[in-house]
Amino acid sequence: MAKITYIEHDGKEHTLEVADGTTLMEAAVKASVPGIDGDCGGACACATCMVFVPEEWWDKIPPKEDMEETMLEFAENAEANSRLSCQIKAAPALDGMRVSMPKSQH
Repeated sequence: MAKITYIEHDGKEHTLEVADGTTLMEAAVKASVPGIDGDCGGACACATCMVFVPEEWWDKIPPKEDMEETMLEFAENAEANSRLSCQIKAAPALDGMRVSMPKSQH
């Protein structure tokens, strides 16, 4: 189980305990974290679960696959550190991770 903190655009924080193997998107949607929509249900087909991952966590998460890269190319507000939270699964190595969200996912 990992404690993940989701930070809204306005700075409001939501810390969740996320079970190993659960995607960060699934946990956020289940807990009604504002700013994570997950419109496609985690199929990597909509980019409404985008988060900004600080560089110190990059080596602890899998690299982007082609589909995620494509979705992020068309996502509003995407940055170099953007990831789709549906593609990141919780694991002990992610305990303490803090991700922030864009002002809008649409």
